[in-house]
Amino acid sequence: MAGKINNGSADNIPQHTIPSDERMNKGSLSMAWWAICSAMFWLVVAATLAMNFGTVNALIGLALSVVTYGLVNAVITRYAIKTGLSVAVFSRVLFGRIGASLATLIFFATAIYYCVFEGSVIAVAIQAYFPSLSIEMAYLIVVLYSVPLVFGSVQNWLDKFNGVLLPFYILGLIAAVAVSINEFGYSDAWLNMGPEGGNPENGWWNCFTYFMGVWILMMYTWDYARFGREDDSEFHAKVNFGMPFYLFTFMVNGVVGIFLAATIPTEGGLSEVSVVLAILKLMGFWGLLFVWVSQTRINTANFYLAAENMQAFFEKFGINNVPRFAWAIVVGGVVYALMLMDVFSFILQALAYQGIFVVAWVAIALAHIFSPKYDQMFDGKIECDRNKVTSFNPCGLVSWFAGAGIGIVVLNYGNDSLALFSAPLTFLISFCVYLMLLNSAKHHWFVKEQKVQAE
Repeated sequence: MAGKINNGSADNIPQHTIPSDERMNKGSLSMAWWAICSAMFWLVVAATLAMNFGTVNALIGLALSVVTYGLVNAVITRYAIKTGLSVAVFSRVLFGRIGASLATLIFFATAIYYCVFEGSVIAVAIQAYFPSLSIEMAYLIVVLYSVPLVFGSVQNWLDKFNGVLLPFYILGLIAAVAVSINEFGYSDAWLNMGPEGGNPENGWWNCFTYFMGVWILMMYTWDYARFGREDDSEFHAKVNFGMPFYLFTFMVNGVVGIFLAATIPTEGGLSEVSVVLAILKLMGFWGLLFVWVSQTRINTANFYLAAENMQAFFEKFGINNVPRFAWAIVVGGVVYALMLMDVFSFILQALAYQGIFVVAWVAIALAHIFSPKYDQMFDGKIECDRNKVTSFNPCGLVSWFAGAGIGIVVLNYGNDSLALFSAPLTFLISFCVYLMLLNSAKHHWFVKEQKVQAE
């Protein structure tokens, strides 16, 4: 495996392939990865979709997302395990050395935004339970304990930490349902949620395309899957990063979220904050513990990947000797500043645009993996040494900007019905354009031409 990858020798953790002796057993990697499954976000999104489009449409959209995520991530997982490459290094192959910096920028910026979202939920819970604390102090507490959690590696710390907390999240999820039934009784109203005037036609498509906006999880998958052992490749592709994982993350969490939203009275509109406050009111200290477990687990992944890809981004500009724990501290500072600035409306808009670029990245990655052309050009080797790859690779960059550009135009200037196709169109265009360009690609698009010195 490693012998077929020309990655150079100067690269460090986010920039090198993971050798076999640093790979994780499937149990440890599973515990580290399953941090993603716990978040108020998954509960609230499903409940919001049910309220706007109907429970049945929401469940259909979730089911289609489970299948889609499972299929796409199975391909990504096998390739990441086979090569050991990170998103940052693989992006060099697709877009060139400088072009790849856009991928790492989008990756760490999106991860930071999710740090802000999920961290704010914990802060609100802490401040609600301890009202003498200001919200600013609660924000600071969250950042101060979150950053040190990602000083350790995925192999030696995050797997153990999240493995210990996973049972508490599952128990908390069960307890939230049980306590709500005990307090308010059981009703099948959650099966019949929807907007006034009836559910919109093809509402399931709205729900499905909404989850395309969270395809950043494909990048998350890539950077975690590369730690897997090749002997465990099929397990990770089919189970750990596959449909069973998303069945729990999307479907189980989603059903619980819809049920709680229909059962527990909440003041104002439905949001992560309103659900948290309702759980605190219902469960007291145990509700606070449940929220802390859920949000802390997912933020270990958010903070870790934000620091990892921020490090990779700035290394492209010559900042090579800063350790990852220092970048984790920088991430914490940025997260705290964003919390204080209250820029949620801007962040949501930014995420919409970045989601389009992420969908395009996934499409290009899949097209590259499926096509035999690159292997034929380089005799089965992967040329990703930063000193050999070109600065800008037209094959990937043209495909990326073509798909993302059309997606953004459709998102902003199409009517509401057309806007629903912005992400699928982005995927289709980027995938097809990359395959077309790769089929006629030149060797010097990917690597610098070697200068032959005169005798």
